[in-house]
Amino acid sequence: MAHELKQDTNAEMNNYLHMLRDIRERGTCKSDRTGVGTQSLFGHQLRFPLDAGFPLVTTKRLHWKSIVMELLWFLRGDTNVRWLNEQGVSIWDEWADEQGDLGPMYGQQWRSWPTRDGGSLDQLQRCLQGLRERPDSRRHIVTAWNPELLPDESISPQANVAAGRMALAPCHAMFQFYVADGRLSCQLYQRSADAFLGVPFNIASYALLTHMVAQHLGLQPGDYIHTFGDVHIYRNHLEQVDTQLQRQPYPLPTLQLNPQVNSLFAFTAADIGIHNYQCHPPLRGKVAV
Repeated sequence: MAHELKQDTNAEMNNYLHMLRDIRERGTCKSDRTGVGTQSLFGHQLRFPLDAGFPLVTTKRLHWKSIVMELLWFLRGDTNVRWLNEQGVSIWDEWADEQGDLGPMYGQQWRSWPTRDGGSLDQLQRCLQGLRERPDSRRHIVTAWNPELLPDESISPQANVAAGRMALAPCHAMFQFYVADGRLSCQLYQRSADAFLGVPFNIASYALLTHMVAQHLGLQPGDYIHTFGDVHIYRNHLEQVDTQLQRQPYPLPTLQLNPQVNSLFAFTAADIGIHNYQCHPPLRGKVAV
């Protein structure tokens, strides 16, 4: 099915929509772990200059509170959904066990990577220190991909948690920061990407992280680059994608951070605001678990 995207000043969001269209029209039909099936492409990249506006998708409404709270939850090093639920966010509930645990996932790997001597390493703190002390280094990387703790795909997420493994293998697997000309840029590598439901959320989350880290360091935000491995549309989302591709994007909103906050770990939801978010109505889709 052909979808024509008109010229628009919102080039960044048009790039996301062009990716959706490419997957829809050229994607290979594949089976997947969830049994739903996908149309899939391998290898793609999107770039968002953060001075052009905040890259929050406007062709459907996104739940901004969930984006903010999930990122703050990661930064806490938390891997239990209770705190998220207390904030009115339930996006991780399907994978949690009866106690709300998800195993050693993103937050733990970012903030408390297990070391061979029985201790732990705070990757994020080490990365921030390196950015301050050696901004030209090429080692400003944080990874959630810990092979020893990846789940067994043959059993349920809850059974993996009981075995001390992650409930779900990290989809956004690693990110890297880069400093140039007083600006901080970030590139994410996402090994598996749900282009309709997950990717708009991931774009906003890592763009927000880039802004927050830039403020922590006293830098301006530069570019956010999103690099994909397997980027796909689930077959039960094809109708929603066709609807989304008929919509024209609105101008990007703006992000406002409390300028008094000078530590990445001191931000609260009250310090993070989005302004002038004009968008089309929500498009619902069932999450493939």
